[in-house]
Amino acid sequence: VMVWLRRCTHYLFIVVVAVNSTLLTINAGDYIFYTDWAWTSYTVFSISQTLMLIVGATYYLTFTGVPGTATYYALIMTVYTWVAKGAWFALGYPYDFIVTPVWLPSAMLLDLVYWATKKNKHSLILFGGVLVGMSLPLFNMVNLITVADPLETAFKYPRPTLPPYMTPIEPQVGKFYNSPVALGAGAGAVLACTFAALGCKLNTWTYRGMAA
Repeated sequence: VMVWLRRCTHYLFIVVVAVNSTLLTINAGDYIFYTDWAWTSYTVFSISQTLMLIVGATYYLTFTGVPGTATYYALIMTVYTWVAKGAWFALGYPYDFIVTPVWLPSAMLLDLVYWATKKNKHSLILFGGVLVGMSLPLFNMVNLITVADPLETAFKYPRPTLPPYMTPIEPQVGKFYNSPVALGAGAGAVLACTFAALGCKLNTWTYRGMAA
């Protein structure tokens, strides 16, 4: 019974984290529509994607103990996103919005660290966290390169009026010195280590709660 309970809990974690990270990632594409604050939104959304990817991938990776599982988790996120974006496309949204599988290379780096350090959790948290945090904002730029022109998209798919707290006042202030990738990578590298540690800790809690 305890083995069954543990497996069910494990699959529940995977579904919940993967679905939530996918939903967050879909909405993270909205930086394309905020043309005045595009770089600011891009930085924030890059960090959010980094953290959602690493917490689920680390949990799955340390749960199975098999290098390659993090990449598999990123693939789950990617497929979920393609399916969900397909549904959004039916509602009139542009399909090339955020369909590039940007999480896969970062997840591959996480797997590589886990394998290269002989499954050392502390190395996974420190090195894996830094690599994922620094790489994802870079790979995420692929979205800006491959999707339709942001201004063209914004005019083609007009958004409702922004609420007052989202209304840009001085757009140039929101550009973070024109280095959204650098800022996202710097913040991501620090925060991703924390979330990688959380991913490992989720395992401890799962096993502790499901201990026979």
